[in-house]
Amino acid sequence: MLLETINQPSDLKKLNKQELNLLAKEVRDLIINTTSENGGHLASSLGVVELTIAIMLALDLPQDKVIWDVGHQSYAYKILTDRKDKFHTLRLHGGISGFPKIKESVYDSFDTGHSSTSISAGMGYAYARNLDDKNHIVISVIGDGSLTGGMAFEALNNLNKLNSNFIIILNDNEMSISESSGGIKHALMGIRTSHNYIKLKEKTKKILYKIPGGKFIEKLIIRINYALKQIFVSKGMIFEDMDIIYLGPIDGHNIDLVKNTILKAKELDSPCVIHVKTVKGKGYEYAEKDPTFYHGVSPFDIATGEIKNKSKAESWTKVFSHKIIKIAESNKDIVAITAAMADGTGLVDFSTRFPDRFYDVGICEQHAVTFSAGLAVNKKIPIVCVYSTFLQRAFDQIIHDVCLENLHVIFMVDRAGIVGSDGETHQGIFDIAFLKMMPNMTIMSPKNKYELEQMIGFAIDKVKGPVAIRYPRGEAIDDFNQYKTDIEYAKSELIENGEDIVFYALGNMLSFAKAVKDKLKQKSLNPALINARFANPIDKDFLVNYLKNKKFFVTFEEGVKFGSMGESLCSYINENFDSIKTDIIALPNVFIEQGSRTELLKDLNLDVDTVASKIINRYEQIKR
Repeated sequence: MLLETINQPSDLKKLNKQELNLLAKEVRDLIINTTSENGGHLASSLGVVELTIAIMLALDLPQDKVIWDVGHQSYAYKILTDRKDKFHTLRLHGGISGFPKIKESVYDSFDTGHSSTSISAGMGYAYARNLDDKNHIVISVIGDGSLTGGMAFEALNNLNKLNSNFIIILNDNEMSISESSGGIKHALMGIRTSHNYIKLKEKTKKILYKIPGGKFIEKLIIRINYALKQIFVSKGMIFEDMDIIYLGPIDGHNIDLVKNTILKAKELDSPCVIHVKTVKGKGYEYAEKDPTFYHGVSPFDIATGEIKNKSKAESWTKVFSHKIIKIAESNKDIVAITAAMADGTGLVDFSTRFPDRFYDVGICEQHAVTFSAGLAVNKKIPIVCVYSTFLQRAFDQIIHDVCLENLHVIFMVDRAGIVGSDGETHQGIFDIAFLKMMPNMTIMSPKNKYELEQMIGFAIDKVKGPVAIRYPRGEAIDDFNQYKTDIEYAKSELIENGEDIVFYALGNMLSFAKAVKDKLKQKSLNPALINARFANPIDKDFLVNYLKNKKFFVTFEEGVKFGSMGESLCSYINENFDSIKTDIIALPNVFIEQGSRTELLKDLNLDVDTVASKIINRYEQIKR
């Protein structure tokens, strides 16, 4: 296999055209084989194999720098740099990350995981290079989807201040930018990528400025050139109008063409955009036919494309999906909003059933929140559906545009808690802490799927201000079904009475607390079990009335300890109950790497056995 001969990027330059195309197939096969076992971002990585090879042929790595936006498409890059022998560990506990990570390889220039950041980071690299009087090349690779993010345009708006080389590769795999055709396009592109053309343009300007009326002639030429570009290469005008040279579009699967275009772009003394057209999922027919499904995929059977060990249980996301459709049938004010995550957040069926009340704003969480605030002011009921990790991107908008005005916006916070294999950038562990600090924000979390349905209806009908309902990834809990007391605002729910010790658990952690309780029973201890329901505001009445004659109060939640529900509860108890000791079972304030939820909780000493032992030891100390 050719891949076995590639140990560093420079090895690619020893291969001929036929060998490079064969190598691309081998890389695709490895990506398909590995993701079929480990899961991962398949379609996006398959779409950029030739583009990755071309970039590496045109650059001198690691001196030159490549920054991959989001990082979903970085698998080929990992394989062809220094990680092919570790690639089988992709996204596994203790293995290599599914995203670029500086600490993982000298070839990775920036940690990514959220979208629309690569141009800003690349500009930072380019400015630092200029300040250090260095001349290496910086390339940011961004997809057409990520280009919808406002941060990308903020960076583009500042590019005219960078009077030096900086290359942006626009990987267009969804045809969101219309395609031009014909020989004129290629001819104009060839002229514009010519170093001689750029030099001639500058020399002509200097000559014109020395003759009477030269500036007028130059402006006339510019206007003619602009008009011609509008006719022949209008797709690049958004960049050209921002003083960014536009090259393309070109076939992103033609290694020679992409490599040569990058080589020409390297000669420019100003920023440029290379627009490449690629096919998402290329090389695997199932991924090509349904790139959305195979964007982020669980382990699958290569021959059939079917997901392995597919659970028949209903997911939390599906429970939400069914409920919101049912409510929207009778409540015409319901409007659902997503930021390019209709499938992931369960809004596909809603979008089909109520197209006029569904809005996908693109990868623009900030806009999604303030847009929802505008809807709320006008008596609509916006339901913002977003992953916990992406809600962070709209922090200021939630405070300033929703909470400040106490608007009735409902945030469905999916993938809350540990999400597993995507690692640090995707763990949903900060939402309780940053939402709880916001005035007027109500935070709820259900113990099971029935209670999630209850909470959705309660948030719509009974709460006047902003509400966040958080729930984890995966199968919805179908336990505790005998406990179906009505939800009351800021009131917890007694599940099981007990003696001395009180377990106060939020959301899916009620099941965890129940497992710890069962361990304690083996030691003749019988804690009370309470379903918190609300992370904010806390149920002070319950604490006052129930904690009399109790010795030990323990909270459970799957979020960081700092700023947690537990901190608020324990602080209140410590101020008002001298005799009750407290403890908080929550996640440490660290970035949590990839692995299964079980593996990661064990790493953090938050598995059932360890927590049970900790509580038993603490209780023994309290009794002395």
